[in-house]
Amino acid sequence: MPTFNDPIHDAEEASQALRGLAHATRSFDDPADTYAVIGDLLGGARSLRQVLDQLARTHLTHQNRAFDDAGNPQVGAQTALDAADALHQAATLLDAVDTHLDAASQASGKIAWHPASAPEPAHRFVSVVFLQGEEADRVLDLIGADGADAAIDHLAGWDYGEETTQAALVNGYVYDTPPTGALDSTAEQGEYVLTYNKDLGHVSLLRSFSPEPEPAVSEIEAVGRDARITDRADAFANPFRSTAVAAVIQNRGLGL
Repeated sequence: MPTFNDPIHDAEEASQALRGLAHATRSFDDPADTYAVIGDLLGGARSLRQVLDQLARTHLTHQNRAFDDAGNPQVGAQTALDAADALHQAATLLDAVDTHLDAASQASGKIAWHPASAPEPAHRFVSVVFLQGEEADRVLDLIGADGADAAIDHLAGWDYGEETTQAALVNGYVYDTPPTGALDSTAEQGEYVLTYNKDLGHVSLLRSFSPEPEPAVSEIEAVGRDARITDRADAFANPFRSTAVAAVIQNRGLGL
């Protein structure tokens, strides 16, 4: 906290505060907060100008006490005068800083910042079914006769929802983009993507899905801690259930 009477202490604290502000302003979660920061900086710049003027005046007021290292009062007095002049020039330059900060504050105050748009969910694709040979030929004939949408409707019968998703995750049939060859044809219908190649005789149906976000570190730690606590109790309730899964179930009220 400032003392208002100890310039050494208050100067050091002001320096530390500016260092902290330089670190804190590297990013803003809410850009509207910049208006308040600019306002405080404007007040700080005006106070800094006052400090520079007072430092210059102190050098002039006590000029008769100034000596150089060899004890020469003339050199000391001239050096004090030089310091005062440099401080006055620095204070004058701050007038421009004040002007520009004031303009920035007024402009920033006119901005109506809108909330950040929610990020688009990350979509990936799981393999529903891949056919080749005679099975693929029948689907390719269906595409030729009734179109790609009819083939998608037909192949969607192989989609068992979450069961299909989990099977694809376990077996590694998950893709950031639908895998296609240079000569493959594609068609989309809702969440499904159909890829097929009549020359090579294969057909593939994929479905888009949004992966669940990774659990936070604190949640993982909590699961591990609770798992140790409930290990013995859960062993009696279900001896084939892993302790980590049991802890999640108990935390979320999904089971006894």
